[in-house]
Amino acid sequence: MSVQLYDTHSRSVKDLAPEVGQPLRFYCCGPTVYGPAHIGNFRTFLIQDVLRRVLEVDGIEVKHVRNITDVDDKTIRQSQADGVSLSKFTQQWAEKFHIDCEALNMLPPTTEPSAVEHIPQQIAIIEQLVEKGHAYATEDGSVYFRVNSFENYGSLSKLKQRELKTQEENSAGQVNDADEYDRESVTDFALWKSRKPEDGENYWDSPWGEGRPGWHLECSAMVESAFGGETIDLHGGGIDLCFPHHENEIAQSECAQGRDFCRHWFHSAHLMVEGAKMSKSLGNLFTLDDLREKGFSPMVVRYTLIAGSYRQQLNFTFDGLHASESALTKLERFAETLLGKTGEDRDALAGYISKEAARDFGRFAKAWDALRHNLNTAACLGAIFGVIGSNPAASLDSDGAREMLKAFGSLLYALGIELFTVEEKKIDAPEEIVALAQERWDAKKAKDFAKADTLRDELLVKGWVVKDGKDGFDLEPK
Repeated sequence: MSVQLYDTHSRSVKDLAPEVGQPLRFYCCGPTVYGPAHIGNFRTFLIQDVLRRVLEVDGIEVKHVRNITDVDDKTIRQSQADGVSLSKFTQQWAEKFHIDCEALNMLPPTTEPSAVEHIPQQIAIIEQLVEKGHAYATEDGSVYFRVNSFENYGSLSKLKQRELKTQEENSAGQVNDADEYDRESVTDFALWKSRKPEDGENYWDSPWGEGRPGWHLECSAMVESAFGGETIDLHGGGIDLCFPHHENEIAQSECAQGRDFCRHWFHSAHLMVEGAKMSKSLGNLFTLDDLREKGFSPMVVRYTLIAGSYRQQLNFTFDGLHASESALTKLERFAETLLGKTGEDRDALAGYISKEAARDFGRFAKAWDALRHNLNTAACLGAIFGVIGSNPAASLDSDGAREMLKAFGSLLYALGIELFTVEEKKIDAPEEIVALAQERWDAKKAKDFAKADTLRDELLVKGWVVKDGKDGFDLEPK
């Protein structure tokens, strides 16, 4: 079975495969760097990261291109408000994005182009579109794409079926404020926006006068540059980008280049927070730093954001974060059990986490198949815990434990999950509990296992779990 993924364009699950002898060409719409990315942004980026990892574990080379949007209405407006240059303003937020990505264990893209770096290429595309009659300049020096010149406009978002009338609302039903328009347009969208006083010094020369590109154009230029004019295999983004952004990318690219733009479209559903839409007014537009301040590690956040189906809205809750902490603890205990069978400590686990570690997933085959079939992370995690719950390590020798660790490690790599990264929260146990645990430890060392088991059960009844190490024990609440 090949890796399979739902394609927004065909509304069906299709095989993902590159052309023979070529890497899989994967383009993702990246962040607009005018502030810290929030967890809704990162849900999309993390799902894309998992897909790339799954493809790599499956033996497919991936050329992963994710752009930086460093010029649009929001970046210009905020940099002007802060009194700093656009480049300095966007650089600081791009750096913050990279710091957060690293904390979340995201693989860096193969290439990370920026919109400003590709303004000459964007102007070249506009010139092609004007020459071919797909675009026109207005008196103020702006240039618009003539949508009715492209017969297939709306095929991705099923625009005609839904009878959307403007570019003002995106496919998630939100106001499309990524590139703001001075007028409502039934069809046409901006390719070049003439210079305005509020733009300050943020403008470039063009055949139509001073100004800057419209937001949608940048991705067409960066795809063209990064992939050398070839049709790409896969394009990803949040569902809010399906219309108008991706619809406009298709139109301008195919009209300019005269070829298919993309074979497969990959969109992630929205994130809800405690049952409500994210918004600044509700105070639930959380960043990674916000959640860290509340005591949750980046790995707990990652686990939470990838645990549900990418095609369904995920309700992000603090109860869910606590559940993720418990799930990671169970994975760590399972890893320690297997490592104990091999005589290795937890530091050895890193050697098993590899995209090349496993060729036979054995008991974990169901979990691996779930990832390969439409990136079903929920089913994958369910299958993993199903194996763990059956206590498979009990019957394994050291060689068997190593083979299971390889399969387990490959799944951890595919999911991007790192274990033993969270500092354990130390909770002081009452003196009588510590004394009871010490009595149990002494009984165990004296090989009075019946007494040790009885005392362990007594501790459990009192609400405490005892964890043995080489030189002692730890206590944690049940």
